[in-house]
Amino acid sequence: MTVDYAIFLALIQGLTEFLPISSSAHLILPSVIFGWPDQGLAFDVAVHFGSLGAVILSLRVEIQRIVTGMVVKFGRRYPRHARLGWLIGLATFPAALSGLLAKDFIETSLRNEFVIALATVGFGFLLWWSHYQRGRSGFGGIGLRQAILIGCSQTLALIPGASRSGITLTAALWLGLSRRVAAKFSFLLSVPIILGATILKMNDLIESPDPLPWDTIAVGVIVSFLSAYLCIRLFLAWIQRVGLLPFVAYRLVLGVVLLIVII
Repeated sequence: MTVDYAIFLALIQGLTEFLPISSSAHLILPSVIFGWPDQGLAFDVAVHFGSLGAVILSLRVEIQRIVTGMVVKFGRRYPRHARLGWLIGLATFPAALSGLLAKDFIETSLRNEFVIALATVGFGFLLWWSHYQRGRSGFGGIGLRQAILIGCSQTLALIPGASRSGITLTAALWLGLSRRVAAKFSFLLSVPIILGATILKMNDLIESPDPLPWDTIAVGVIVSFLSAYLCIRLFLAWIQRVGLLPFVAYRLVLGVVLLIVII
């Protein structure tokens, strides 16, 4: 992989990982249109690591309070954040279990251009519907029921093209959360998911006999981190005012373009 190709893919990963527009659909476009090769396992680990660093830095206050409440003070300090941490863990479980059980099926049967294009369009319509939900609840509005339902919705993100952030944001808005809180909860949910995926891929990478391309790994980490951090900050600043319609329109156009290219 050349450095300019690595920069391009890392930029796509960073910008699309946390927006409700499907990173899978964007990462498959270069290979479909230009015939570029798969980026490889090492680069996957690099861009996920960069994205993880970006979301942790962006939500460092909430994450610090969650960890302090759950681990250090066992709920005696920041009890609301400790409760939120346990709910995030509960919401993570369905997707984590489904991912482990269905990993081979997803990779062999669902990860193709046609499924990604259909999911990009189909879940775009669900996002469109959620735009008109006028929830006002804060983090206090997330209870056991809400956490379980959002967690179960996150399993749909295993379908390539669905968008993890898109489907969890949709579910959170349907359940009455405000747009900004729904977005923050979606981002917080991404931390254990991305961390788990990175650890699993790192294990595969360690067992691989191939030499590590340290130049593209460094590029992947830095570019995905910077682009994802910028994306998260801007999205949180804009979502309350702008809403989701621009992302809906973008998804529908992207899905149609993909269908036209592959048919």
